[in-house]
Amino acid sequence: MSYRFDFDSKHRIIRCRFEEAVNDQILKEYYGVAAKCSTLNAPCAGILDMSAVTSIAVSHQTIRELANLPPTIRDPASPRFIIAPSPQIFGMARMFELQGQETRPNLHVVRSEKEVWAILGVQDPRFEPIQIE
Repeated sequence: MSYRFDFDSKHRIIRCRFEEAVNDQILKEYYGVAAKCSTLNAPCAGILDMSAVTSIAVSHQTIRELANLPPTIRDPASPRFIIAPSPQIFGMARMFELQGQETRPNLHVVRSEKEVWAILGVQDPRFEPIQIE
């Protein structure tokens, strides 16, 4: 699997870190798993970390489809972040943000994890792996 989930129970933050290559199929699979993880852990914030992605081959159609789905974290006020350090990933994340802004008004596309912690006001988060069945 080219992604893994973890959770900070003190701050109620769920995070998914992608590694290696990402394509349409992997991103769609992730979205379904993320919804299940969010339902089970009831997070107050969510992070999708794309900083370890080595290559990305995701179509604009897939980005639009996913943005039109219900958010994985149901509360629209919950802050969510996409860490997108590369220009290509940043552009795709911004497309997702714009396409889904009505249902995800508190989505932030950032370049680093440091920006996430500054926006959330969190210091020293402690994440534990989430076992995916």
